[in-house]
Amino acid sequence: MKREVLCYEAFSTRPGKGNPAGVCFDSDNLSDEMMQAIAKEAGYRETCFLVGSDNPKADYGLRYFKPQYEVDLCGHGTIASLIALAERLNWKEDRSLSIETRAGLLECNYKAERKEIVMQQANARFDSFEGSVKDLMNAIELPEEAYDDSYPIVYGNTGLWTLVTPIKKLAYFKQMQPHNDDFQYILKKGPFTSVHLFCQETIYEDCLLHARHFSASGGGSPEDIVTGTANGVLGAYYINYMRPELNEAEFLIEQGQDMGKDGFCRTFAKKEEDGTISVKIAGRGIYSEKRIIEIR
Repeated sequence: MKREVLCYEAFSTRPGKGNPAGVCFDSDNLSDEMMQAIAKEAGYRETCFLVGSDNPKADYGLRYFKPQYEVDLCGHGTIASLIALAERLNWKEDRSLSIETRAGLLECNYKAERKEIVMQQANARFDSFEGSVKDLMNAIELPEEAYDDSYPIVYGNTGLWTLVTPIKKLAYFKQMQPHNDDFQYILKKGPFTSVHLFCQETIYEDCLLHARHFSASGGGSPEDIVTGTANGVLGAYYINYMRPELNEAEFLIEQGQDMGKDGFCRTFAKKEEDGTISVKIAGRGIYSEKRIIEIR
């Protein structure tokens, strides 16, 4: 059996500058083992499989496979998949879609004028970090004073857990060298949590924050180019810890520049009446390449 896997780069409109994900359409006839084999052969950080859904509220289902295992949710993979779907079906007008994932039902919108996907995430959750700041900084080869102690280091989740870590200056980001396998010994509450670092100094004037994202221990590739889920967490973090007087915020985050890429994620956060913080992210994408995968 041969299957076509399209590669779309999310969070950029410039070839070679976004976060690539494989996209495989019409995947209902594929077993879990076949999807895993395709993802391994394709070799992308995540390969996404568009399937049908038994949920009457869902328009489509999406499953996300790293080369090593399946994950519940992938922000850049969702953006890539829905941009690919919009091009395949030649959408000319705005669309609303419900996408079933293992992390729950996602409400998404396609904005035709910008050719952009807006994706809802789960309401934000936070938990305190009680580990050693010195050990955490050492694990990315930074001095302890690089940490911006104006704000807390916390675990955050809008579908996947990440450790939100404020850094003082942009110059520190070029110095970062992650020792990903050490994270599991430092992050006691979540040994297999990724680390999302940010600062308020940016390269682009229209961006509010600069970010860099390192994968969890055993997470495959050491760094993510642009991270949809973690930047959603960062939106909620901003109005919860940095600007608590705000009820909502929308802003642009730059990421990937330290890797020679050039990605941008819009994040939206809003304090709801029940005390929770709802989160959305938005991004564009571009077709990169096609691979034909043979399954034996």
